[in-house]
Amino acid sequence: MSSKKNKLDQEALAFHASGRPGKLEITATKPLLSQHDLSLAYSPGVAAPCLAIEKDPDAAYDYTAKGNLIAVISNGTAVLGLGDIGAAASKP
Repeated sequence: MSSKKNKLDQEALAFHASGRPGKLEITATKPLLSQHDLSLAYSPGVAAPCLAIEKDPDAAYDYTAKGNLIAVISNGTAVLGLGDIGAAASKP
């Protein structure tokens, strides 16, 4: 293994292990400080955007995180450049 690749590998391992595990976190995008805030975010307030989306499915982009999400799904059998390394090893 070249020293340049070894250095990059070591930096990558340290990067992934530092702080909290993973690269993403979920945080609230709306204030959830009071009972009123919670009643808007959840029941009964959530019914209004649910019904708006039922009438117009494109409204999901206005009222949900739909336009700001992606998913990568893998069983680990064909990880780019690594081959069949298994589901857990494909997670990072």
